[in-house]
Amino acid sequence: MNINFPHLHIFLSHVGKAIKIGDFSIAYYGIVIALGMLAGLGIACWKAKQTDQNPETYVDLALIAIVCSLIGARIYYVLFEWEYYSKHPASIINVREGGLAIYGGVIAAIITTFVFSKVKKIPYGRLCDTAGLGLVLGQIIGRWGNFFNREAFGGYTDNLFAMQLPLSAVRSGDLTDQLLEHQVVVDGVRYIQVHPTFLYESVWNLLVLICMLIFFNKRKFEGEVFLWYLGGYGFGRFWIEQLRTDSLLLWNTQIRVSAALGMVLFVVSLVWIITMRIRLARQKSVS
Repeated sequence: MNINFPHLHIFLSHVGKAIKIGDFSIAYYGIVIALGMLAGLGIACWKAKQTDQNPETYVDLALIAIVCSLIGARIYYVLFEWEYYSKHPASIINVREGGLAIYGGVIAAIITTFVFSKVKKIPYGRLCDTAGLGLVLGQIIGRWGNFFNREAFGGYTDNLFAMQLPLSAVRSGDLTDQLLEHQVVVDGVRYIQVHPTFLYESVWNLLVLICMLIFFNKRKFEGEVFLWYLGGYGFGRFWIEQLRTDSLLLWNTQIRVSAALGMVLFVVSLVWIITMRIRLARQKSVS
């Protein structure tokens, strides 16, 4: 049950995966995800109130978007692991085995928000800017679910933030030859020493959130803050994904899907922001 950060002198002797009440257990992963959702809704409602919007709008949106995002996250994962799920169709709906991809959830949330904006007749960009704050805060907190699950880690490292996990506590499919070659034995227990990529992404997303909050009132057009999120998160995901050992791959290739999508979103968002700002500047100079 140990998780260690030897160079930071942090040694956690008992990190469980679930709370057990009799024969019933509640996974910490689910608890963390739920906390992330509540915190995300909270910051969206706070910003809505601050900008003279109705916070109830974001409560209604969250009730729909959260469900759709969970479905989207599962579909995305299954789609890029189809070689396995085509042979085990019953496992498709068994989310307790794991298998949720954040980008699938983000894509589903974007589509859901677009439909919601049309139904409620609220500008799409305004909804995205405000709800986007909640989305990224949810990711900041939600990534710690991977910590409890001992998953979404990177390859071997001996850097300051190196994390040690008992070999017996991780999935065999997430192991690499390099990790096995650099096993560490402490008190008779074999550990792998990895990049804590969940931590990297959580901290990166915190920086993205801070930037979004700083520039929220300086945006030149509605939707710009959300583009900052897509570009910022995409760029971070691109480099963090290179470290991971469990990346989803594009069919019959070695292309990391989330890394490729992250770079595409970064480029598209950057071009979109620059183009819109130039257009608005020209309109202002003409008028």
